[in-house]
Amino acid sequence: MPNKTIYVSEDDLPIYGRAQELAGGNLSAAIARALRRFVDLEQSRREGYKEFTVRVGPTPSKKIRFTGVQLGEWTSTVNGATETVRVFGTRSGKYVIHTDRSAGFIMVDSQGKPAGWRGHLGIDDVSFGSSPARSTLDIVDDLDGVRDKVPPPLYDIVVSTVHPSPVEDLEV
Repeated sequence: MPNKTIYVSEDDLPIYGRAQELAGGNLSAAIARALRRFVDLEQSRREGYKEFTVRVGPTPSKKIRFTGVQLGEWTSTVNGATETVRVFGTRSGKYVIHTDRSAGFIMVDSQGKPAGWRGHLGIDDVSFGSSPARSTLDIVDDLDGVRDKVPPPLYDIVVSTVHPSPVEDLEV
């Protein structure tokens, strides 16, 4: 097995010591793992992807991090409360859908009619009264999966981003 010498500054010794401790004494494994992550993130960045951190859950409190490119965003406002849906494409070809509802988002308007795209399509629970803040993350394999989970105008934006219309040759 080849040896590689890494020179470490005096100031960086504590971080190397802690890394070795966390890696169970195998500093080489810790360095290789860090380099794999660095190469993956740097390659993604060069391909136009970036790292996103979103909050999910009922409050929403849990953080989830992923690498992707944002393909579109749609915000609905009902009685001052909002629902924002964002769609991301990943390097693996999958799609990430992040839906964030603020506290008080009501799926039925004051006349008892469905509000928001989900209510109109009968996809979500439609109820009177407000709901707590809630944020979800879905991963789907293809554009058909995206279609089922986002408002139709957002789906059109995503499709036009993924498959842009060809620009006709213009004569000048």
